[in-house]
Amino acid sequence: MISSFFSKTKPVNYVVLVVFLLLYYAFYLSYQLSIQIWKENLALHILAMGALFLELLVINEIIRKEKVTGFSSFSMLFFALLLLVFPDTLLDQNGIFANFFLLVAIWRLLAVKSMKNVKHKIFDASFFICVSSLFYDWTLVFLLLVFLVINVYERNNFKNWIVPLVAIMVVGVLSFTVLQLSGDLSFFERHYTFEVEFLKEGFPQAKSAKLVAFSFLFLILMTLVFLKLRKKGGGKLLALRILFFAFLVSVVLAFLKLKSSAPIILGFFPAAVFLTNYIETIRNVRYKEIALSLLILIPVLIFFTEITF
Repeated sequence: MISSFFSKTKPVNYVVLVVFLLLYYAFYLSYQLSIQIWKENLALHILAMGALFLELLVINEIIRKEKVTGFSSFSMLFFALLLLVFPDTLLDQNGIFANFFLLVAIWRLLAVKSMKNVKHKIFDASFFICVSSLFYDWTLVFLLLVFLVINVYERNNFKNWIVPLVAIMVVGVLSFTVLQLSGDLSFFERHYTFEVEFLKEGFPQAKSAKLVAFSFLFLILMTLVFLKLRKKGGGKLLALRILFFAFLVSVVLAFLKLKSSAPIILGFFPAAVFLTNYIETIRNVRYKEIALSLLILIPVLIFFTEITF
């Protein structure tokens, strides 16, 4: 029943997940924050919820156009479930906004495989990564992903290697202009600190244990997916390698910034894609239903265990 429902991409699937995120977001923030804080930051919370809804749409479009999985709603479902596993990500609005722009950047990078308008797509991806960094400084590291894609698809065209630098300058000039008008030029100095938090305060045990378990399990899962799909080759395998690199970057950043909830959400989409690919390799309907039931039940249990104890 679960597999048959989410194996489709009808509007009702999106509506169900949007309603779930809305209720979950409202419940968790009400649980964590006072009504006064809710009222003071209501506009920001509404924007964050809107960004989450848009992220689901972007994920759906990536799946539909870039075909990194079969055309289903599983990736959107797993993205929502990962938010249950790491509920603190909902408290970090900057992380949510950064993830939205990063998703759009990854979409543009995956689209490079068509070999049409390559420079435009590289510029767009670099531009959105730089915009993402305005919310979370460390996302600039994802520019490595841009150079990886250039190296994979069109390394011999020297102009492609210059395009990301142009995008950086464009975002820099636009940001400088806005900050100049608002009288807040110190933003760059305050924001782009690239702090490594664990060097100052050590590793929070509970949070680092969950992150280690998450990273280890998904690295095993991704290895299994590559082993199962290696015979197929083609564009899908290349796209999955790009997403694998994005996941590794997000995990490294999560360990560097354990106090922040922003980095780990950056790895939710790649993780959801690999999880979807693995589920799609299960041919037996009964086994697939059991696997999906567990994948829904476990995040729910983790969430309620975390807020209870």
